[in-house]
Amino acid sequence: MTTPSADPTAAGRHMQIGEAAERTGLSIRTIRHYDEAGLVVPSARSEGGFRLYTQADLDRLAVIKRMKPLGFTLEEMRDLLTLLDALAAAPPGEDRSGLLDRLADFHEAAQQQVAALTHRLHTAEGFALQLRQHLDQHR
Repeated sequence: MTTPSADPTAAGRHMQIGEAAERTGLSIRTIRHYDEAGLVVPSARSEGGFRLYTQADLDRLAVIKRMKPLGFTLEEMRDLLTLLDALAAAPPGEDRSGLLDRLADFHEAAQQQVAALTHRLHTAEGFALQLRQHLDQHR
């Protein structure tokens, strides 16, 4: 699957929620939930009131999608998205050390979750192997 930003045809145009869902691999219901939680607010609405998303919105959804399996809460997701917005808006040369320190904290938390998931995966693989051995013994 390509990342949303890899497709230049989406840049600068609005997409309805169905296309946004297809492009991100998220369900329409999930995208609506993130809208209601204030994580990704559609950039516009159609005359009929339909949510319209831009590439930037899809990029935000991609961040959320990556954070979810690592166990980040909605509040933590909101904090990281706000932090990323602040970093993007900070003028070049401005002291961004505080923002970068906070980003480093998110990186460390993500690394810790990856380590925990890796451990769980190894445990699950060992269990599956053990079951395979039992199957082979009793056939």
